[in-house]
Amino acid sequence: MSVLITGIGELTTNVDAPLSDAALVLDGAEVAWTGPAADAPAADTRVDVEGRAVLPGWVDSHTHLVFAGDRTAEFNARMAGKPYRAGGIQVTVDATRAASDDELAAGLRRHVAEAVAQGTTCLETKTGYGLTVADELRSARLAAGVADEVTFLGAHLVPAGVSTSDYVDLVRGEMLDAVAPYVRWADVFCEKGAFDESASRDVLTAAASRGLGLRVHGNQLGPGPGVRLAVSLGAASVDHCTYLTPSDVDALAASDTVATLLPACDLSTRQPLPDARALLDAGATVALASNCNPGSSYTSSMAFCVTTAVLQMRLSVEEAVRAATLGGARALRRTDVGVLAPGARADVHVLDAPSATHLAYRPGVPLTWAVWRAGERVR
Repeated sequence: MSVLITGIGELTTNVDAPLSDAALVLDGAEVAWTGPAADAPAADTRVDVEGRAVLPGWVDSHTHLVFAGDRTAEFNARMAGKPYRAGGIQVTVDATRAASDDELAAGLRRHVAEAVAQGTTCLETKTGYGLTVADELRSARLAAGVADEVTFLGAHLVPAGVSTSDYVDLVRGEMLDAVAPYVRWADVFCEKGAFDESASRDVLTAAASRGLGLRVHGNQLGPGPGVRLAVSLGAASVDHCTYLTPSDVDALAASDTVATLLPACDLSTRQPLPDARALLDAGATVALASNCNPGSSYTSSMAFCVTTAVLQMRLSVEEAVRAATLGGARALRRTDVGVLAPGARADVHVLDAPSATHLAYRPGVPLTWAVWRAGERVR
């Protein structure tokens, strides 16, 4: 069934400049047409959005949603001045291991539904809170039933009581073999307190040999090898990028590796915000993502990330929206989402505002009015 969405005050397609007095036709799961409202073709049904802004659904290319437990105490300690360290992940690992499949699945569905209600229509999520073969396998299996994209993050932390070398061998061997049928990507936390450059490279090259795409957590807690490693291996993205050297910026600008920025995490961990302006000015591709997880960024609000990028990271509204839609699509190496153009997936986000500028102009105000995902209205 085709749907004509008309009366659009501002249409952001990420293909052409924003269009006023516009319309959009969805045909089944795909976009069929975009253009001036006066030229719109007929459709089976018609929805008049009465001057509201329309943009592609958010593409959240970095989340950690298969988890159990709570880290409120850690958050309170951090707000009182305790620094964020990678080792806090073990708290969530212990709770996740103790949870039932039903409990993990219910939490995953709840968080995805929360994100969709705020306009997220394409979402990646990771394993990484199991850290045994059995627990990483069930995390991958559960995620594959809900998320658009699933990433294997067995190399999230070396669990207590295991040597780094033994654990790396497990991750790149038996664990990788077990999860491979359920995931498209492999990731590694290349950071002090987690995995060094050599161990990270070992995990990623093993994953690439099995046909998985690569992602890297890098340069979050300080300058490090994450960006260099990601670019050298042709990773689709390097995520965090909080601490970048000029050579890191140049390397990203000269590569196809997307710099995925996670500003909600930086605020929650009281880290400096990444230099998004320098990345864009150098010609790098930038994505914004929520990093929704229980320890360092417990939010699924992509609008909050966009607002932060505009108000505190010196991006224009158009740049921030593009990073949270098309940028995320490029970080996932997808061409069917993040745009509103004929043939793209019919993922549509309608704001209860006349333009996308209101995302930053009215910070904190819930503006999602309607959402279509793959042509189905879900809000």
